[in-house]
Order: sequence, then structure tokens, then C-alpha cells
Amino acid sequence: MSFERKTALVTGLLFIATFVTSIAAAVLYKPIVDSAGFAADTASNGAAYAGAVLELLLIAANIGTAVVLFPVLRRRHEAAALGYVTARVMECVFIAIGIVSVLALTSLRQSGSAALAGAGAVLVAIHDWTFVLGPGFVVGIGNGMLLGYMMYRSGLVPRGLAMFGLVGGPLICISGAAVICGVIDKGSAAQAIATVPEIIWEAGLGLYLAFKGFKSPTADAQITRDSAGTSALRAAAAS
Repeated sequence: MSFERKTALVTGLLFIATFVTSIAAAVLYKPIVDSAGFAADTASNGAAYAGAVLELLLIAANIGTAVVLFPVLRRRHEAAALGYVTARVMECVFIAIGIVSVLALTSLRQSGSAALAGAGAVLVAIHDWTFVLGPGFVVGIGNGMLLGYMMYRSGLVPRGLAMFGLVGGPLICISGAAVICGVIDKGSAAQAIATVPEIIWEAGLGLYLAFKGFKSPTADAQITRDSAGTSALRAAAAS
């Protein structure tokens, strides 16, 4: 298996892992952050811990996609590739803050503090805003616009697929900004619809890279083959 195929396979599997871990964590967190009785309910502490572990795995997978892809993307668009890595790291920072808020809420539940209700509401609000700022905004810049642009220009995946990133990225940013400004509600139908192209892009990218690989060779690999061919021609001419 060539370096390019291994890179594509690992990247695809990491993107698939981000879907699995993020969805599973959201399901586990839902009764914790949505329940009106979250302050007094200690039965879901196990779910909080499991969700936190899944989000730690999500952080690892997110950073993994950036690190594994960087050598391939840098050969074609170094500045954009660095921007993608930076955006992925910033997304993970927001996710980590969300994990801390949920774990802090769990600790407050166990302590039985009299100030639990007020402090718990603050921690839930922090968790909600980290989701808006990270997956709900920064993802549009990194995974959507930057990665979509690089994949579209390089032809490493079908350009029709990359267009979902170029469309989905701005929609994620616009909907996230609208939530921040109070124009639409978090989790509203408008925001859900705006995320559809990005979901198709990331899911399609993961599956395509895992099962198909890159559509075209990386620049360095092509240069190596061209150089090898030129050397062979020169050797033949000299003989």
C-alpha cells in the first residue's frame, strides 16, 4: 500500500471516528444538559463520564485528521494547510472547555452544594456556548472552507463532493453567527438545515478516503515519478 493510500485510509477512518464519537457523546450528554432537574439528578454521572471520554477521543480524532493530512495538503497549499490545522486545534479547545464544564457539573452534583442549581445552570450554559463557537462556527472555517477549498483545487477528491464543503462552511459560520447574535435559536430548524451540506461533506469525505483513497497523486509523488522518468531517459540516451 502506497504512502498516499495509507494517508487517505487513516484520514478517512479518523473522520468516521469523529462522527461516531461526537454523536454518541451528544446522546449521552442530552439528559444532563437538557433536563430541568439536572442539578439534583445524580443518576446520569456515569453517562457524563462516558461522554467525556468519547469527546476526548473526538479531540484525538480531530487533531489526527489535521496532522495526517498536513503533509499532503502542504505540498499544494501550505498556508491553507496550516490554517486548517490551526482551526482544528481551536475547535478542540472549545470541545475541551465543554468537557470541563460537564465534569465540573458532575462534581457539583456529588458534593451536594447548596449553590448547585445556580452553578449548574452556568456550567450548562458554558457547555452550550462552546458547542456554538466550536462545532457550530470554527468547523465552518476549517473543515468547510479551508479543507473544501484545498480538496477542490487539488482534485484529491471529486470536485462535486468538495463543493459541499465550500457551500457548507459558510452556512455553518453564518448560522453560528446568527445564533450568537440572537437572530435564530440554538438547535433551531434553520441552524439544522444550514448544517446539512457540511454533514454531507464530512461524511462523504471520510467514506471516500477510506474506501477509494485520493483521486490524484500528491504533488511530491508526481514529481518523484517525473524525475525518475527523466533520469531513466537520460541514462538510456547516454548509453
